[in-house]
Amino acid sequence: MLDLIIRNGQVVTTEAVESLDIGVKDGVIVRLSNRIEEPAREEIDAAGEYVLPGMVDPHMHLSEPGRTEWEGYRTGTQAMAAGGITSFVEMPLNQIPCTTDIPSLEIKLKSAEGQCWVDFAPMGGLVPWNLADLAPLADAGVAAFKAFVATCGSGKPGDFKNVTDWELYQGAREIAKKDGLLVVHCENATITDGLGAEARASGKKSLADYVASRPIFTEVEAVHRVLMIAEAAGCRIHIAHCSCPEAVEEVERARARGVDASFESCPHYFLLATEDLDAIGPKAKCSPPIRDRAHQRRMWELLAEGRIEMLVSDHSPCTFDLKSSDNAFDAWGGISGCQNCVDAMFDEAVLKHGISPVTLARALSTGAARRFRLKGKGEIALGFDADLVLIDPKSSYVLKAEDLLYKNKFSAYEGRRIDCRITHTLVRGNLAWSLEKGVSEKPMGRRMTIAA
Repeated sequence: MLDLIIRNGQVVTTEAVESLDIGVKDGVIVRLSNRIEEPAREEIDAAGEYVLPGMVDPHMHLSEPGRTEWEGYRTGTQAMAAGGITSFVEMPLNQIPCTTDIPSLEIKLKSAEGQCWVDFAPMGGLVPWNLADLAPLADAGVAAFKAFVATCGSGKPGDFKNVTDWELYQGAREIAKKDGLLVVHCENATITDGLGAEARASGKKSLADYVASRPIFTEVEAVHRVLMIAEAAGCRIHIAHCSCPEAVEEVERARARGVDASFESCPHYFLLATEDLDAIGPKAKCSPPIRDRAHQRRMWELLAEGRIEMLVSDHSPCTFDLKSSDNAFDAWGGISGCQNCVDAMFDEAVLKHGISPVTLARALSTGAARRFRLKGKGEIALGFDADLVLIDPKSSYVLKAEDLLYKNKFSAYEGRRIDCRITHTLVRGNLAWSLEKGVSEKPMGRRMTIAA
């Protein structure tokens, strides 16, 4: 007997949208058929709905321990479940201590125990002082390593810190020995710092001023430089949160010459534009910043062409006070967005831009699972985990703060009308969230296996 059958849905595989039943046994997809005849303990009727693989998010910031008031595992993963994210790779910051050695990794994993509603994997950090810790972290099974070439860190003990080009090269060589993946935040530190100081000195403080202090060339230059360093080191490289087509094209050129390179972008670069920011306020501040509508239009074209490899949340929450300044340069830079990646992008991409659900699912799920080697994730296929999200394309709502499950209930998308709704999120066949019942009573998330 099967544990679960999902019937009558429009199932989005890696190749097509098909009317199929999905049979689940022991958390795994074991049947895909026009009609499953065998019995099951439970059935879900998905008539009129799309069934997508749950979103695989390899760029998630949870702040427990050390800054749990920003976001913790309990609230963060419940918001993910409500938003159709069924697995995530956690960044080695903004928690304290940052995850840069075995003791800090053990602290992080202990904090996550029994608190996750979706599956997870940790990421290690590359910082100026931990060259000798990289191999042990790789042996301990971290999914990747994160580094910044943009200025970052508070200076507090245990906090993260950006690297120099020399430190990046040294780290990339060590990571390459373990066939690891290096993820880099790419912005030119000295130029963006200088432009920011110049803007402050002249009294500028709007979000548009902040965007102007981090122009596209500072991102693209850093992407180009990091790709060259990784190429010389022989390291697998992944460029975080590309905000503009020029950055995407740099990665494509590197890959064409044989570099083992990949990249991601984020829904906020598709859903928001520079012209919107001052009306929204600091809730929409992030780095790299949100670009203008002309660049946004080109990003939509790249997505339609299937050239956006991954869409990730870069969920980077904080407390209300850190977003309260009327000076954009003083506000915390990060967007709380994980709860609305799937529905807002399905609405805009599939329903409004006419992009295939297959193309969107590859970007939200399949690309990340394959690149980060997350076994059994990211596809609706036999033998894969039954991580599924059901979407009603004919239901609409306006996002309100009270709908959010974050610890700090604010979002740059508040007030946005979204013309579809997630009705169910399943993690390995277990109902993690439903529109009818909300979050499940018990967490079911567990640490994922990284394939060799």
